Amino acid sequence: MHGKDIKIFSGQSNRPLAQAICQRLGTQLGNAEAGCFSDGENFVSIYETVRGSDVFIVQSTSAPVNDNLMELLIFIDAFKRASAGRITAVIPYFGYARQDRKAKPRDPISAKLVANMIQAAGADRVLTMDLHASQIQGFFDIPVDNLLGAPIFARHFHERFAGQEDSTVVVSPDVGSVARARTFAQKLGMPLAIVDKRRQKANSSEVMNIIGDVRDKRVILLDDMVDTAGSLCGAAKALVELGGATEVYACASHGVLSGPAYERIAASPIKDLLFLDTILPDPNHSSDKIHYLSVADLFAEAIDRIYQEVSVSKLFN
Repeated sequence: MHGKDIKIFSGQSNRPLAQAICQRLGTQLGNAEAGCFSDGENFVSIYETVRGSDVFIVQSTSAPVNDNLMELLIFIDAFKRASAGRITAVIPYFGYARQDRKAKPRDPISAKLVANMIQAAGADRVLTMDLHASQIQGFFDIPVDNLLGAPIFARHFHERFAGQEDSTVVVSPDVGSVARARTFAQKLGMPLAIVDKRRQKANSSEVMNIIGDVRDKRVILLDDMVDTAGSLCGAAKALVELGGATEVYACASHGVLSGPAYERIAASPIKDLLFLDTILPDPNHSSDKIHYLSVADLFAEAIDRIYQEVSVSKLFN
């Protein structure tokens, strides 16, 4: 049974998103504080009663990943010890998700370790978006709702390129993202192409060839996250130079944007790169090419449905 009332709290990772979610739900952000002691240890203080409440804690485990993850765990523990009725960890961006299997001997499976930690801290359920590998849902023994960002992008591009579907091609930047790109292309009524790349070592990729016809076409690259932007910018370059595409647009749910990402995007043929605001944009960097779409409506509706005990599956259509 859900808690008697709904309370939404926010860690430090993405407070603006938490505030936007509260605004949509017509409620106030819970009164709590998070920070660090002088030795770097995280602390959390909650300044209102949560006894019996349905508590949602909004915290992306983006950079600084370990601080934000630890803060989330401490929040969950604090709510558990304060007798919250139910605790939902709302993790718009789930860090460590790329370490979801053993790629070579003696590898850790860090995504499973993080899932264990969130459960051990006392979370009753998890609400997240576009997990890097959807099987991570199975790493938890509690309910996990994995929201999809593609419909938000689909709406945007449908309005932007209405009537130009024949001259626009959806492109998967690698073979692993084909299923996601195919669904996206079907939604938009556009053809699909694939960039076949061979990765030599971590965080670097080599583009090999393009499967499908993109010559003299506008292309939309779809990915789940952009980290150092090597794969995305390499794919964009190949689409123009090898494939003969005229314009390159790109979208990805999570803009991790670490290392040389901003320089690579600036130098790439990408005209417009869209992210969802699951990760707070870095105030020290900006780019004319990068724009954000809000996920507040989708998360607000999911939170409301979880609280009301009604189906969340409608949001996946």
